[in-house]
Amino acid sequence: MSGHSKWSKIKRKKGANDNKRSMIFTKLIKEITVAAKLGGTDPGGNSRLYMAIQTAKSANMPKDNIERAIKKGGDKDTASFQDVTFEGYGPGKVAIFIETSTDNLNRTVANIRKYFSKMGGSLATNGTFEFIFSQKGIIVFNKPAGMDADELTLDLIDAGAEDVDIEDGEVEVTTAREDFGAVYKKLKELNIEPETAGLQRIPKIFKKIDADDFQKAMKLIETIEEDEDVQNVYHNIEMTEELAGLYESEN
Repeated sequence: MSGHSKWSKIKRKKGANDNKRSMIFTKLIKEITVAAKLGGTDPGGNSRLYMAIQTAKSANMPKDNIERAIKKGGDKDTASFQDVTFEGYGPGKVAIFIETSTDNLNRTVANIRKYFSKMGGSLATNGTFEFIFSQKGIIVFNKPAGMDADELTLDLIDAGAEDVDIEDGEVEVTTAREDFGAVYKKLKELNIEPETAGLQRIPKIFKKIDADDFQKAMKLIETIEEDEDVQNVYHNIEMTEELAGLYESEN
């Protein structure tokens, strides 16, 4: 299993608790609103909105919440948002890539700068991590009962998947950015409904750190994740069995 896959599975387990789910809902609602604001309220002609709705549904968000978020995005009086990314180094020189959607850039910049300054990190110039992260399509779903794993893997690779990881019935598919749509379409043809699907920043280079730096880095990452303007946070920590056990025991 790749370092990314191992880490993403741990994150999904953590996301099952009530406090984490509440934060996930808040961010999904904002993403739906922003997507509708920027690209229109019709998911048929707005791929970002379509994916946000699908992700919200897979997270069991009530239909009313989704509809209210779309309506808010279509309201001309709703504040305008812009997508802004940040790059920085955390404890142990861990690379941290942050995606935000904000209606107040000054507030967001000040908050992100404060987190790094107070928690042992430093901001880097945008573009610094181009060689560390690449944007990939990531699709996660449960393998349908009775479906042959090898045949499924071949079908997805033929459609453009770079990697298919199957463990305990859960399937994680990785695609190149440009092949994401074709693989997603193939899943639809197979009558498979993804739990989550979208573009993510996947590390190409992983950073080895000790337990002390790991705890400090995770504290910084989780603080950033709690910011209302932050949508996604990515890092390149090499997730060893020791660090995975440490993280799970503390969460």
